[in-house]
Amino acid sequence: MNKILTFLFILTGLAALAQDTLPRPVVDSVYREDQFYLGVTYNVPLNLPSGVSTRGLTGGIHFGFLRDMPINKQRNIAIAVGLGIALDQYGQNLFIGESLYDETIFKVLDEDVDYSRNRFNTSIIEVPFEFRWRTSTPEKYAFWRVYPGFRVGYAFWYKSTFKQPGNNVNQTKIPEFNPLRLTATLSAGFSNFNLFAAYAINPFFDNAKTVDGEPFEFRPLKLGIIFFIL
Repeated sequence: MNKILTFLFILTGLAALAQDTLPRPVVDSVYREDQFYLGVTYNVPLNLPSGVSTRGLTGGIHFGFLRDMPINKQRNIAIAVGLGIALDQYGQNLFIGESLYDETIFKVLDEDVDYSRNRFNTSIIEVPFEFRWRTSTPEKYAFWRVYPGFRVGYAFWYKSTFKQPGNNVNQTKIPEFNPLRLTATLSAGFSNFNLFAAYAINPFFDNAKTVDGEPFEFRPLKLGIIFFIL
């Protein structure tokens, strides 16, 4: 019995000694947060002509990289600048075509018009800016965050697609389209689950009017979720 107790005592001492000699985890006192992002949104078209409603798939995906730059000693307040891409689709009953005189046609489709697709798609390269407040620490990986921001973008590709039996219309040159995109954003949440909202400050089309003479300022409100990855 004494031999067993002596053996256990020696084993416990060796374990304690080993624990003291093992390298301890290094706390990163100059950590950064949320370098990559991926978001999915439902897009709500705003300021459309009367009688226009959404139809079909209306949503988007955006992703990119942000350089996190803490500005206080605790590193829970930061600014971030990055680069990303937004791919969006808007399904509605606003037809976008072209007349024989190369003038853009914006027409609200009646309910009795038979068509299978009427979409407006955009691909935008974005430079996001964010002011970041969070409850993170060097050892805490699940924290609250509130990130208001602003994005400056350029639509390097866009397309309006209309399909009906015996008639397909694709528009890739719309003089009224404004490729410069200005957007206010807000991300907020806890740990991996974060809500995202984005409001377009400027409309897609400048000086746009329907064939009935009604002016409109088509711009989206995006609502969804966003994931941040170190």
